[in-house]
Amino acid sequence: MKTCLVVDDSRVIRKVARKIVEDLGFACEEAADGQEALDACRKAMPDAVLLDWNMPVMNGLDFLIKLRQEPTGKKPVVVFCTTENDMAHITQALRAGADEYVMKPFDGEIIESKFAEAGLV
Repeated sequence: MKTCLVVDDSRVIRKVARKIVEDLGFACEEAADGQEALDACRKAMPDAVLLDWNMPVMNGLDFLIKLRQEPTGKKPVVVFCTTENDMAHITQALRAGADEYVMKPFDGEIIESKFAEAGLV
């Protein structure tokens, strides 16, 4: 079974995203910030990461940069799910190694299409 790590400081967003990815057949873990996510990835690298940008402790961009430096950190498909919708943020995320970029609010159809584009479903 493929795995997905949902990283967002909002518990509600994590629960909604968890339901979506589990409905797509993924086992799901959650993290409330980038440091928690990095620790989780070091224990078991997921197949996919749904990632918020603005979080305490470590933001999504800093997490992504650190993730891609890990020995197996190139493996996960990273989909930013954020309210940051300007081209500067999108470009910065893609240059740092994000595979896809989704605007909040999102739904199951959007996540499924992004996962399909990335070859996950």
